[in-house]
This record gives sequence, structure tokens and C-alpha cells, in this order.
Amino acid sequence: MTVRKLLPRYYDILEDQGTAQYLDCKQIPVDFTSSQSTDELWALHDEALDLMNVGNTTPALSLLDLKAEIAERLFQACCFCEHRCRINRRNTPGKCGVQESRIALEFLHFGEEPMLVPSHTIFFSGCTFHCVFCQNWDISQIPCGTTISPDQLEIIIEQRKKQGARNVNWVGGDPTSNLWYILTVLQQLHSNIAQIWNSNMYCSEETMKLLHRVIDIYLTDFKYGNDSCAKHLSGIDNYIAIVKRNHLLAYRHGEILIRHLVLPNHLDCCSKPVINYIAKNLPNAVVNIMAQYKPDFKAYEYKDISRTVTREEVSLVKEYAEKLGIHQI
Repeated sequence: MTVRKLLPRYYDILEDQGTAQYLDCKQIPVDFTSSQSTDELWALHDEALDLMNVGNTTPALSLLDLKAEIAERLFQACCFCEHRCRINRRNTPGKCGVQESRIALEFLHFGEEPMLVPSHTIFFSGCTFHCVFCQNWDISQIPCGTTISPDQLEIIIEQRKKQGARNVNWVGGDPTSNLWYILTVLQQLHSNIAQIWNSNMYCSEETMKLLHRVIDIYLTDFKYGNDSCAKHLSGIDNYIAIVKRNHLLAYRHGEILIRHLVLPNHLDCCSKPVINYIAKNLPNAVVNIMAQYKPDFKAYEYKDISRTVTREEVSLVKEYAEKLGIHQI
């Protein structure tokens, strides 16, 4: 099956035959007030998800506005990721290191998957993971970057689209901590351009609900095949249950492109279980089995990943995926 058939909505947007989901979200009217409780807003949100687009006139208040309102409330008792710090991030950074959103880099990226480039990648600093081998550790583990107002970023996105950007690629670090900011930017934006959620997928269920009918492609990172390796190398608890849940939600609600980085000495414990899960539960996902691992950051302190991955290891994973019918790029 071709990638065009596996990612039909995305290609329709590229060819101006379809509309980015966030724009559709703006057309769904929702009547709410800031005085309503968060539980009441969630009830309105879930009802509105089932509505079809209504006309071509932007309503006074839309489903996207409601999502932004809920996200602002969650920001003040943060549960965007499954660390669930429950702190007010107006005052204190979360475990991710993020207080206010800071953009470390933004540019037209030509090094992503072929169907994505050129991609307008927006790199946030901070991350919900603390991977000992992170190649972007200088922005993921260290708060840095520039504060850019949502209306300023909207202008930059429009400029990047004129320069050839095929999508807006929210990445990091990880975008999860910046959900409220991202939704606020999309409230300002009006271009028919696909939205990509480029994430480790340690999102909370609340975040996944707010992303529903906003994100066109979930560009996911499925790292580990068990909780032990996730804890050992990324300091993450309950990895498997959370990431499997979120992959199923992403698969149901949008289109999905999964990245799996082959780690040395982790074929049986990680690569093969990940491939098995995808083959059984996400059969039409597009998968990129990545070969570029090299020991970076603190990786030399961990014997199992202190060397580069071999060609043989990568070939074994790709051959295993091919036998299970995985759609590789």
C-alpha cells in the first residue's frame, strides 16, 4: 500500500482537496462561558466532538476556543503529561522543566520523512523525558530559547508556508508541555496547513482529548518494548500502558507515522515487541525504523548503549518488520 493511501487526509490538505482539522474545529460552534466549571466544559467538549462542520462562517465561540479554555485551566494544575505534576505553571516549572513556552529553534526542516519536507519545525525547549542518549539534550534538558507571542508565531508560520512549508511540526524536546500555547497559536492561524504532533506520546488522556480534531498527523516516537528499559534509559514510569493507549487514540483520531530508533543491544527487549504491537494493533501505520543512533549526552555511562548501532542490528529489525507486513519508509 502506498504512503498516499495510508495518509489520505494529509495528502488531501497538501493538494488543497481537504482542510486541516484545526480549521474544521474553528467551524464547530460551542456556547460556553468562563464561569462554567471545568467538568461542564469537558461535557460540552465531548458533545461538540460528535458534531459535523457547520457552514463556512466562523462562530463567535468554537470548539477550538473551548479547547484553549480547558487547556489554560489544566496549565494552572498541570496534567498535560502523565507525570501529572498538578502545579500552577504560571508560577513554577513542571518536571519537564517548562514554565512558559520557549522556542529554541524554528526553521524549514529538510531532514524529516520525505512526505513531510519541507517541514516547518518548531522546537520547544524542555521535555517530559530525560533520555540519557538524547541527541537534542541541549534544548530538551536545559530551559532555553525565546518567548514568542502567539500572534508573532502565527505571522512566522504564514511566512514559512509561503517559503514552501508543507506542515507545522510541533516538536522539542516535546510539545506536550506547550499544549495551551499551541492551541492559542492555532486560534490566530488561518492557513490551510497540516498540523503535526511530533511527540514521545507520554501525553495524558486529557491532552489526547484536546488534540482530537486538531492534529492531522501524529508523528510518534515508540522507543521501548517494556517498562524496565524506559525507566533505565528515560526515567519514565508506566511507559508501556501509557504509550500504547495513546498510539491507539492517535490511530483512531488522525493519521499516524511511527518512528522507532533501533538501540544497540535492545532488539529482543524493545525493537521486536514494538514491531509486534504495531503489526497487531496499528496495521495501517506508516513506520520509520531509524538507524542513526549514536551514544550522545550521558550514553557512554550506560554499557548497553555505549556504542553505535550496527548495520546488522538495523537490518534485522527491518527484516522482522517486513515479515510482519509493516509499512516502512
